[in-house]
Amino acid sequence: MTVHVLDPVDRAAFVVANRLAGNDDTAAGLECTYMGPRFRVDRACAIAVAGAPVPLTVNGAPAPRWTTIVLHAGDTVRVGAPRAGVLSYIAFSGGLDVPVVLGSRSTYIRGRLGGLEGRALRPGDVLNVFDGPPPLVRSLATPPSVGGEDEAIVRVVLGPQADRFTDEGVRTFLGSVYEMTQQSDRMGARLKGPRIEHARGHDVISDGVALGSIQVPGDGQPIVLLVDRQSTGGYTKIATVCSFDIGRLGQVKPGGGLRFSAITVADAHRLLRESDASLDGVVREDNA
Repeated sequence: MTVHVLDPVDRAAFVVANRLAGNDDTAAGLECTYMGPRFRVDRACAIAVAGAPVPLTVNGAPAPRWTTIVLHAGDTVRVGAPRAGVLSYIAFSGGLDVPVVLGSRSTYIRGRLGGLEGRALRPGDVLNVFDGPPPLVRSLATPPSVGGEDEAIVRVVLGPQADRFTDEGVRTFLGSVYEMTQQSDRMGARLKGPRIEHARGHDVISDGVALGSIQVPGDGQPIVLLVDRQSTGGYTKIATVCSFDIGRLGQVKPGGGLRFSAITVADAHRLLRESDASLDGVVREDNA
């Protein structure tokens, strides 16, 4: 089990969890990779669990995801392994009280920065939660389906170095199924599939990499750089995953397949606006 206090891979699920818990979108929460945690609360609060479909219990009784759950002192919560997808998110009313490092409450494990001593959580750890008013009980009218696709479709904008690949290489990239490998993590999704052919070598002068940059080193296998990526890199970048599809890619399990679909910058901007707008109003207040 790996649990982080985070910059989320699946931002939409993280934002919805925070809204269900009555928080600002950026309040610190937990990102759970595969197996989730078991924890006990020592005072009344509320939580929400979103993302991959995980079994969730409170004091041993099944509890719903994608809704506000009111907890009492001494309650024990258990989040199990997802039936599909990879990442689940737990938001706590008030948000987790962890230090701000470089302007963020995220944990960066490679650099041992932020969160709780800059590391993943382990049994016996205690996390504090900021005080806040009890949130209204909220839920989603239609919870989204997360993970479980036979082949996830991930939209990209070609470039900035698409000209460093042959026409056949670009066709291979856009026309093939790539498999998520076990070597993938929050730094990058390492994929396996048909070799992408370079036109003029795989090295460039190191330049900045963005969230979703797809590097293709000399072996022709793409690497999608994610939230814990490095700041610069010297491999050719054939395309960039659109930010609104980062979560979809991050929810593909090792062994799962995905395809890339190229869109224009104008379409990417439009779809980003639509994606952001779709989060507004998705959370409803319950009358119960």
